Amino acid sequence: QVHLVESGGGSVQAGGSLRVSCEVSTSISGYHMGWFRQAPGQEREGVAGITVTGRTTHTDSVRGRFTISRDDAKRTLYLQMNSLKPEDTGVYYCAASYSSRWDPLNGGTYNYWGRGTQVTVSA
Repeated sequence: QVHLVESGGGSVQAGGSLRVSCEVSTSISGYHMGWFRQAPGQEREGVAGITVTGRTTHTDSVRGRFTISRDDAKRTLYLQMNSLKPEDTGVYYCAASYSSRWDPLNGGTYNYWGRGTQVTVSA
């Protein structure tokens, strides 16, 4: 069983920065990884994804502000979030995929999920 545990969420004012992390219970070198978020009353949305070779995809609303990265030696996925906006508020989830049909921003193509960490951005 693969376990993913997010950390690093918190409260920050608009314009601030946070880095959320996701530690995985097993080697991640064979998994594509991703970050998703869900705001209250809204559907989960894909934020960013990264391939096993480090190629990244970011959704339009965060491109240029957020950066996904991975450290396979530490079994950890990161999301650096800069210039945060109130609309970035939500629960942030990390996920891992071994699917051949992996789509970085499509949650349906991921196999394992963490429980999430809350990020709150105040105006």
